[in-house]
Amino acid sequence: MTVSQQTLDEIALSRTEYEMIIDRLGREPAPLELGLFGALWSEHCGYKHTKALLRTLPSSSKRLLVAPGAENAGVIDLGDGLAIAMKIESHNHPSAVEPFEGAATGVGGIIRDIFAMGARPIALLNSLRFGQPDNARTRYLLNGVIGGISSYGNCIGIPDVGGEIFFSDSYNGNPLVNAMCVGLIENGKVASASAREAGDLLLLVGADTGRDGIHGASGLASKGFEEEAEMRSAVQVGNPFLEKVLIEACMEALELPGVVGLQDCGAAGITSAAIEMAERSGMGLKLFIDRVPRREKGMTPYEVMLSESQERMLIAVTPGGETQVFELFDRWDLDASVIGKFELGSNVKIYDEGEQVCSTPVITLTDSPEYKLTSSKPAWLDALQKVNMNAIPMPNMPPIKVMLKMLGSPNIASRFPIYQQYDYHVQTNTVIEPGGDAAVLRLKGSKKGIAISTDCNSRICYLDPSIGASIAVAEACRNISVTGAAPIALTDGLNFGNPETPDVQYQLTESIAGITRAADAFNIPIVSGNASMYNESLGSAIFPTPIIGSLGLLEDAEIHATVGFKSQEDIIVLIGTDSCWDEINDIAGSEYLELIHGKVEGQPRLDLDLEVRAQEVCRKAIKAGLVTSAHDVSDGGIAVAIAECSIIGGIGAVITKALPKRWDAGMFGESQSRILLSLDNKNIDQLESIALSHNVPMTIIGFVKGDSLEFGDSLSIPLTVASEAWQNGFNLATSE
Repeated sequence: MTVSQQTLDEIALSRTEYEMIIDRLGREPAPLELGLFGALWSEHCGYKHTKALLRTLPSSSKRLLVAPGAENAGVIDLGDGLAIAMKIESHNHPSAVEPFEGAATGVGGIIRDIFAMGARPIALLNSLRFGQPDNARTRYLLNGVIGGISSYGNCIGIPDVGGEIFFSDSYNGNPLVNAMCVGLIENGKVASASAREAGDLLLLVGADTGRDGIHGASGLASKGFEEEAEMRSAVQVGNPFLEKVLIEACMEALELPGVVGLQDCGAAGITSAAIEMAERSGMGLKLFIDRVPRREKGMTPYEVMLSESQERMLIAVTPGGETQVFELFDRWDLDASVIGKFELGSNVKIYDEGEQVCSTPVITLTDSPEYKLTSSKPAWLDALQKVNMNAIPMPNMPPIKVMLKMLGSPNIASRFPIYQQYDYHVQTNTVIEPGGDAAVLRLKGSKKGIAISTDCNSRICYLDPSIGASIAVAEACRNISVTGAAPIALTDGLNFGNPETPDVQYQLTESIAGITRAADAFNIPIVSGNASMYNESLGSAIFPTPIIGSLGLLEDAEIHATVGFKSQEDIIVLIGTDSCWDEINDIAGSEYLELIHGKVEGQPRLDLDLEVRAQEVCRKAIKAGLVTSAHDVSDGGIAVAIAECSIIGGIGAVITKALPKRWDAGMFGESQSRILLSLDNKNIDQLESIALSHNVPMTIIGFVKGDSLEFGDSLSIPLTVASEAWQNGFNLATSE
């Protein structure tokens, strides 16, 4: 009998997709099978609208040990027997419904992806988007999300060391919560999420299975939603203390001779985890779901297979090896049960109380449809890009008021009220704390260190998805380079609206092209990532938000740079542009343009070749010990960057370069490829030589001096006043 439209809507399958399933099976699917297809063909698991595009991303590198999509996370080689597993993933829709649990379980899920690779998690980051901070619902969501992130990370004992946050009307109904985790692998011991031979057993370990999270992947994360909809049952509930024990038990289990594979039970639960393990293994699978430990009575096979209960892992074990696994997990006071067996063949066969309830080809379940995006540039975007920036009037307030308003903007002000809630020194590896351009961690037992960061200017991506995505890569790498680290790997969190609409298809296509172009320019791979679609509410889509997580390598963690000015009389130098001050066109898509004039318009620009060369100059200067501070120039422009260096360092600045007539554009324009350095005067000639050898412009713009910010005769602000605006500007966003 043909299934009802209501049933298809519940699992986010179209009528056409249902007919496709019938055609591939040669029959109508049983109810349980339909649930499996709904989960595995969902946008969240099946990547129907993005997988063709994702294959175009650069993924080759001599350092790459595990390619994107092959396992739970990408792995990059650091040398000396060390490697890093890294990935970013979203938990947007759950966080909009239940902000605390949605964010907490997002953190828990990305941690499991990392230790499933045999990597010990050593750091967390988060990239967040919310509506306007003066909105009561935004404050509720923000406080819930921050609470969930901090609670899970702090309880589990993994430092949350960085990230970013951005506020815009675009996210009023649909916040974005992207969590990134990196883990350390020693001695080349990379784990795989697959079995080796027919007869290998499948064990479920960790928490009992309940009804939480059912249809989380196929429903909540794979279609749009209305704010009034009752979806709390689709949000999982996390237990960080249980996950801490699970990490230790699984890391120890990987040392056992019989353990051959480890897989996270994440989106779609046992369905996705077990069936994808069978696909990777090239084998069939028998599942005995009556053996799954449950915390609720009367659960149906459908509910057991699709539950997204947290803190669960699957382990593939050779026959006879399960006894040691049982003993190990019993020692950690955790459940471990044999729930399946890999076999020769191509089907997943599900049994309940000895009765086979379905038998379905693995490849049919995992081979979701692939949609080609064929969209053109929308006329409304063309009109926004062609707006004449010269028509923007000068601000109707003096420079000092504009400066203080910029420093106090929630999109620029200090994020200390957020990251003070995180334990960012646990594990005692943190060298550069949150609040700078990137975090730096030492790798114990080695001189090496890593720098990690996330970045994306969503407003610029809205105005030009291709250039905006390239800028996201450039800024993420720049954040790394200003610490002195060399960028070596990227992970992407792609957050977009409804991919069935022409505008979003254009944004997707152009964004991935922009990421590809920039990653190729830096010659670094995208090693992992996540695509989150249908981020919209009440018919309105979010800004396209392709978040980039970046990883850099420091050969010596002690040789690095930080943001704050250090010494009176140091020279302040700008590298990367041929002009100190921005032109009027560089206010396109800027914080200044929206904050002061209420407009989001214009054509962003990026010189990728200059970007790559400027970052190389910065890294060489830091490695040579020439600079005392380094800072990325981005949101808010050069005036804000200078102010941040002064406020963080506690020393003023005197800028000797005269401001242009359009001082607003000069101070607050956001042209790319710029880095602010401070250094002793004796090192100027050597820095100039490095810049010249790479054909990178360099301009001396002033001095580190005094206790105020001086921009010629145009602007003078006591550092205490500027600091108060910057440090307190975020209070509104975090207040109840």
